[in-house]
Amino acid sequence: MADGEKLIPINIEDEMKSAYIDYSMSVIVSRALPDVRDGLKPVHRRVLFGMYELGVRSSSAHKKSARIVGEVLGKYHPHGDTSVYDSMVRMAQEWSLRYMLVDGQGNFGSIDGDSPAAMRYTEARMRKIADDMLADIDKDTVDHQLNFDDSLKEPTVLPTRIPNLLVNGASGIAVGMATNMPPHNLSEVVDGTVAYIDNNDIEIDELITHIKAPDFPTGGIIYGYEGVKEAFHTGRGRVVMRAKAVIEEVQGRECIIVTEIPYQVNKADMIKKTADLVNDKKIDGISTIRDESDRKGMRIVYILKRDAVPNIVLNMLYKYTALQSSFSVNNIALVNGRPQLLNVKQMIHYFVEHRHEVVVRRTEYELKKAEDRAHILEGLIIASDNIDEVIAIIRASSNADEARENLMERFKLTEIQSKAIVEMRLRQLTGLEQDKLRAEYDEILKTIADLKDILANKDRRMSIIKDELLEVKDKYGDERRSEINFAGGDLSMEDMIPNEQVVITISHAGYIKRTPLSEYKTQNRGGVGQKASSTRNEDFLEHLFVGTNHQYMLFFTQKGKCFWMRVYEIPEGSRTSKGRAIQNLINIEQDDKVKAFICTQDLKDEEYVNSHYVIMATKKGTVKKTSLEQYSRPRQNGINAIGIREGDELLEAKLTTGTSQVFLGLKSGKAIRFEESKTRPMGRNASGVRGITLAHDNDEVIGMVTVHNFEDELLVVSENGYGKRSSIDDYRVTNRGGKGVKTISITEKTGGLVAIKNVTDSDDLMIINKSGIAIRMAVEDLRVMGRATQGVKLINIKGEDSIAAVAKVMKDEDEIDESEIADLEVNAEDGTAIDKDSSDTNTDDNTEETKE
Repeated sequence: MADGEKLIPINIEDEMKSAYIDYSMSVIVSRALPDVRDGLKPVHRRVLFGMYELGVRSSSAHKKSARIVGEVLGKYHPHGDTSVYDSMVRMAQEWSLRYMLVDGQGNFGSIDGDSPAAMRYTEARMRKIADDMLADIDKDTVDHQLNFDDSLKEPTVLPTRIPNLLVNGASGIAVGMATNMPPHNLSEVVDGTVAYIDNNDIEIDELITHIKAPDFPTGGIIYGYEGVKEAFHTGRGRVVMRAKAVIEEVQGRECIIVTEIPYQVNKADMIKKTADLVNDKKIDGISTIRDESDRKGMRIVYILKRDAVPNIVLNMLYKYTALQSSFSVNNIALVNGRPQLLNVKQMIHYFVEHRHEVVVRRTEYELKKAEDRAHILEGLIIASDNIDEVIAIIRASSNADEARENLMERFKLTEIQSKAIVEMRLRQLTGLEQDKLRAEYDEILKTIADLKDILANKDRRMSIIKDELLEVKDKYGDERRSEINFAGGDLSMEDMIPNEQVVITISHAGYIKRTPLSEYKTQNRGGVGQKASSTRNEDFLEHLFVGTNHQYMLFFTQKGKCFWMRVYEIPEGSRTSKGRAIQNLINIEQDDKVKAFICTQDLKDEEYVNSHYVIMATKKGTVKKTSLEQYSRPRQNGINAIGIREGDELLEAKLTTGTSQVFLGLKSGKAIRFEESKTRPMGRNASGVRGITLAHDNDEVIGMVTVHNFEDELLVVSENGYGKRSSIDDYRVTNRGGKGVKTISITEKTGGLVAIKNVTDSDDLMIINKSGIAIRMAVEDLRVMGRATQGVKLINIKGEDSIAAVAKVMKDEDEIDESEIADLEVNAEDGTAIDKDSSDTNTDDNTEETKE
């Protein structure tokens, strides 16, 4: 160590802290964040100022980009040349900036993410709008600072007439903070700024009527307004952007045509990722994707498969690809050198403040210039009034300095005035020139008075700012590119799933599936039926139910538990597939079985859940009524629906409005009818009350029907294929708990009762045998009979086969004669607005294996 040097020990932790804070402050202040006044980061400001200094204005010829980058690099921005060139390139890309500041010539990249050509090949100049960002910079309107080597001066901010921060936005990642500001429409921003100037106390909600939403250079649709509103109010928010897509028919195939994509989305990447999703079967319905974009505009074509529903495919694309993406607004900018989160009003306020300062400084500069000129003119006028004497003094002087001093002494002039007189040209002695001097002097006195008035009057200054803004709007204002969809919101699963009608089947072994209703065909009474499902050996279809994809399903098990699911969550299968084990879909116990379904509307609708009830029946004849509201908060492991007594099990659950009548049917052929109001609503854990008295120990309830339309008829089916319908009026209303009356004459030939339904002429019946044979028939083919008769043969039973399940669907009148009936509506059994309950769940209670 040399003499006089000494070591100073420093705590490394303190050194790291201070060094990192210095670094982070440097990144925040002089790299990553824009200034609130001109909306530029230092690199962009230096590029524009460098071009201005180089004389590459909008009116001059293009210059090589390398020349501009060299100028900026050598004079103001001592970092990598790529950082300067990349910044300049971005200012010339129409998909990056809403209002481009640089006019590029050559390859400046593409929206597909292609790189621009090297700077030695491209050329650039400023655009007209950039000229307005530097207007008046030579009139001492902004502060200048020394550059990196103290050899030159550069502006700390540009005296911009354009509210650039709002108009072009900004994004940058500093240390410990980031900024992400969306671009806006210049015309709207100017209108909003003018409104703010007129009324400084303007509310943000009123500003929003002028500045409606961000306006992205790539257009697209702003989907939903909540995020926009939040961003305007707080400076943070999430703006959802969607591509602009239309559904067209091209050469006989339906196609989705995309003409605009969300901001900052790479088109080529998006198409590649979409193709991957299609190949992986994550998105169905697309056969080919073509990119037909050219210099006229963007055009991405998704060619659909023949059976695809275009809206569903489009919603899938919105959900899984960048056709819908979001812009997270985070308005952080430098205010007086400090980062600050700003709402839209604050951003306008700081811009107006900056413009006000520029106008004041420009006016002061022009006033000083005018006063200096007036001072000289005063001297010239004195000289022209005394021209002979002035000439004599000059001729008598030995040199210019002496002449100046002599003139100053004689006419009481200042040094500046006397210098101007000495340097005066002879032509200024003509009479015409002297008149010009006086006219110019009069004019300049008016200008001085006007400038002083501006400096004394704030309203005039604000009026100037307004006029200049409106001039900018006239020059550069344009129409919005991004549409606003005020009704939009988050995509729900329903948007991607068509609300078609489906048949849901559950086998005895617990396999479930849903199949489009259109796959089943109408046949005449007495037909043999068609193959409905391939089930495993000894398994048979036990439940059949018709509903729509968007409905909610409540599953009730024989142990009295309730589970919750959406219909579209049930796996889809063909008519012949066996489906999926229900244990894999809901958290059901090993020894439990699903016995009943209820299909409901939205369970979050308070009015709906409070006005509906679930009425349940068990095999031993117990009934129980509970408000639907009790089942509106499902849990993963299910909730208790009813307390089941020893040896009993839940058989049926139906949705009612509280005004229905209840029918219970017994295997022994008896049925009871009583008012629903006879059972009071109970809690979920209650066991219920007696609904019907069983005829003998081996008897059991086989079904429950709830009726609100008393013009319906009652249909009963026995296990050997006999059935009939009889009038509801044949059954008198009794108290609950009685033994009931005969509903069908039970013999060995008919077998025990297996199903009881309420039907009308417009219904169709679906009957499925244990062997999987399904037949569909019209109810109107069955005549109405007395309740004590044995009925007619509905289906031919072969060998040991018997009926497993019966359900009903409504007929479609227009297509009654077609072999295949599509789009059938489910019959609502509770009289409410939509298909609330066509659970129609039945069990074949005739066999030993059905009795648990």
